[in-house]
Amino acid sequence: MEAALSVIGGIWKPVILFHLLERKMRFGELSRLVPNATQRMLTLQLRELEADKVITRQVYREVPPRVEYSLTELGKTLEPVLLSLRDWGDKYKFRKNTRE
Repeated sequence: MEAALSVIGGIWKPVILFHLLERKMRFGELSRLVPNATQRMLTLQLRELEADKVITRQVYREVPPRVEYSLTELGKTLEPVLLSLRDWGDKYKFRKNTRE
């Protein structure tokens, strides 16, 4: 459990990974999808995920420079975990709302 949480733990890492399940994304796209994360926090979380070899950062030598983030093969193995977390969250919200 500790090893898994050291990689995907954090406020924004699971959200970032969930969005990257769909496709490659640029920083600006991720920033719009995770609006409550500051740019600094988003950058830190992306760097940590890259250091753990869960995502890759592809820099295109263009003007202006373009950077895309995508899941590695290792990162793609997190798909069932992320989908299970999403499903659990949906059930939790439903149960919480029906109790109120």
